[in-house]
Amino acid sequence: QTGPVIDMPVPASFNDVTQDPSLENYIGWVWYEKEVLLPPRWLQGELHTRVLLRFGSAHYYAMVWVNGVQVVEHEGGHLPFEADISSVVQGSPGVSCRITVALNNTLTPHTLPPGSIQYMSDKTRYPKNYFVQNIRFDFFNYAGIHRPVVLYTTPSVYIDDITVTTTSSESVAMVQYQVLVIGSTLYSLSLSLRDQEGKVVATGDGPAGELKVLNPNLWWPYLMHENPGYRYSLEVKMQAQVDGVLLEDVYTLPVGIRTVHVTSTQFLINGRPFYFHGVNKHEDADIRGKGFDWPLVMKDFNLLRWLGANSFRTSHYPYAEEIMDLCDAYGIVVIDECPGVGIKMPESFGNKSLQHHLVVMEELIRRDKNRPSVVMWSVANEPASELPPAAHYFKTVIAHTKALDPSRPVTFVTDANYALDHGAPYVDVICVNSYFSWYHDPGHLEVIPLQLTTQFENWYKTYQKPIIQSEYGADSVPGLHSDPPLMFSEEYQKAMLQEYHSVFDKKRKEYVIGELIWNFADFMTNQGTTRVLGNKKGIFTRQRQPKSAAFVLRERYWKIANESSCLPPIMKSHNLFL
Repeated sequence: QTGPVIDMPVPASFNDVTQDPSLENYIGWVWYEKEVLLPPRWLQGELHTRVLLRFGSAHYYAMVWVNGVQVVEHEGGHLPFEADISSVVQGSPGVSCRITVALNNTLTPHTLPPGSIQYMSDKTRYPKNYFVQNIRFDFFNYAGIHRPVVLYTTPSVYIDDITVTTTSSESVAMVQYQVLVIGSTLYSLSLSLRDQEGKVVATGDGPAGELKVLNPNLWWPYLMHENPGYRYSLEVKMQAQVDGVLLEDVYTLPVGIRTVHVTSTQFLINGRPFYFHGVNKHEDADIRGKGFDWPLVMKDFNLLRWLGANSFRTSHYPYAEEIMDLCDAYGIVVIDECPGVGIKMPESFGNKSLQHHLVVMEELIRRDKNRPSVVMWSVANEPASELPPAAHYFKTVIAHTKALDPSRPVTFVTDANYALDHGAPYVDVICVNSYFSWYHDPGHLEVIPLQLTTQFENWYKTYQKPIIQSEYGADSVPGLHSDPPLMFSEEYQKAMLQEYHSVFDKKRKEYVIGELIWNFADFMTNQGTTRVLGNKKGIFTRQRQPKSAAFVLRERYWKIANESSCLPPIMKSHNLFL
């Protein structure tokens, strides 16, 4: 140990937990350590047991040791990684298991998200070796072990991966499956698919095949069906004989039966047009930063359903698996975005960055490929896609993503000029961010109708692909009022939303398939002259209390849901969802 030891909760960001200002903006290595006692039965090697150590995520670069032996290294936050620690812990029962993690949150031109370290060499203005971490994205670079850390076991022959895809017609659905077993080539596999009452509706065997489901309950989005988020349970049972011992591994995977299809003007879920009326979020809250927190997550889902939101984008990185589980269960549709935010510098489009980006997409798809809520992958947010190397870069990333998962459309979110965007030819859906009367023509609400209409028409004329307004919004300081509306007042935020909505209402009759407000809640950013304790574009405060705009959006979203819904009238009563 080379310095003071601080008790640090996990999961949590370390930045806001202490009173130490140097930890708030700390860049570099931190060390975590914990000792645990493992159950004696895990440590008897002859029982053919694997012991695994799994991290939900750690930001950004992690190295892990168990009892002084390095077991895993992982680059990238927001995604899980694990290590088989059997050989380290077995053979010494009764000895405590010491887990040590070194974590570094430095961002470079080749990390995802990228950043750069700038050394200030003017000795008359800065102390010796003074540096700052530059980032090109507008949220705080929280660091720490952000998601749960678990120890678990499997047999030495085990189910390593399951891939499920579904197709359906009115009366029959097909569930295609592939199961990967590691540790032996001699094993048997049996599968049973159960409905929500526990009744077996289909069975299968072997590592690959197809299950036939008669009169299936389809997975529908929230507010599109009276029973949204319907999931079956696929129980996969593996048996293998090893040294005369019968090993058994069982995994139960929730399965939603649904299809996704994109036309030149529509986004279809189960063959029916789907309109995204939702939000962009952040994993961000007081004290815990990006640390996973169940009460906060449940509050957010209750607010989403109160709002009548049917969707969100995981701006600008993959969210916790527990959040994704709830999206599957509640029928909240997800555009699943990788951490490709702030890709602005020419050197971030080179081969080193590209190779890492491909690995990140592999990790993300492996984690979320079986989720019915995930209807589209997003490979980046607001990259410098007007730069020439962006063409090869995004062509490659999108082709790789589609090869890994041919069942879903792929996009990235652009704020580039429609005529200069080198990545747009390769996406299935155009996602556009714009802030008319905020970052452009600030204070001039009257320019929105013309500018937003022109934006949509230019993109559609060029690409003939459906369009989502993936960000729009205005900062409002809660309790700041002004009539006529002035910037930063709650009234201005409301007025801007209403100007955008009137254009959406014209264009959603044509080819606009969604609108996602920026942002669901206020969130922390780097300090700057335009940021007053963070970004204030939330329709809820950082403490999840509504601003005036939340009520505007709620009225709109319920109205859209009721217009397009096939629900019986009783379902259209708000009270059912409050």
